[in-house]
Amino acid sequence: MSGYDLKQQVTDKYSLRGRVFSKIREDILNGKYKEHEELKEVAIGEELGVSRTPVREAFRQLELEGLIQIIPNKGAYVTGITAKDVQDIYMIRSLLEGLCAKWATEYITEEQLEELEENVYLTDFHAEKGHLDQMAELDNRFHHILYEACNSKQLARLLVDFHEYVLRVRKKTLTNGGRGKVSNDEHRQIMEAIKAKDGERAQALAHEHMINAYDNMVKNGLYNIYSNEG
Repeated sequence: MSGYDLKQQVTDKYSLRGRVFSKIREDILNGKYKEHEELKEVAIGEELGVSRTPVREAFRQLELEGLIQIIPNKGAYVTGITAKDVQDIYMIRSLLEGLCAKWATEYITEEQLEELEENVYLTDFHAEKGHLDQMAELDNRFHHILYEACNSKQLARLLVDFHEYVLRVRKKTLTNGGRGKVSNDEHRQIMEAIKAKDGERAQALAHEHMINAYDNMVKNGLYNIYSNEG
């Protein structure tokens, strides 16, 4: 079976260190910890039921990702995702998602293509009903199907990370100004290009899809969602 299974990501998220890292990272990206807030090793260790060692290791990895800053003799502080970070991520994603769609055109399986079609159909259904949570879940799944279908674990890993970084702002955009319905129409065009084995068109459409998503976010003033919300 061609394609890349995201369950086989290189990062060992099921190890103790991986679980601790993933949980703290998720809490930062979900807004549990605000910008400039101090992260305390002991408190987090007690909350997660682990010693300080895996927490300290997670902090080092989070610092490499730019999500926290460790100040010697002071502590670890949340850097978070700035508006500039969000812009950069969307511009990078616009290129990588295009490449992903192009490669998916070559490697996608019949089962994955059928799931894409079903995804678009179900999103239209939930859009008519105003089921925003279901639309957001289906939107996430659409992109993950493409990540699985591109047959590149390296590209998939990068896109999954970027996808998670902007998950909060993406949920906001899908519920603002009718973007959810428009986004699904763009998904349909990407799916149809892939189905037609037109890699160049799929690439161009996926690139444009990301640019449109970012433009909508800026238009509606949602790019400050990761700032300190008090």
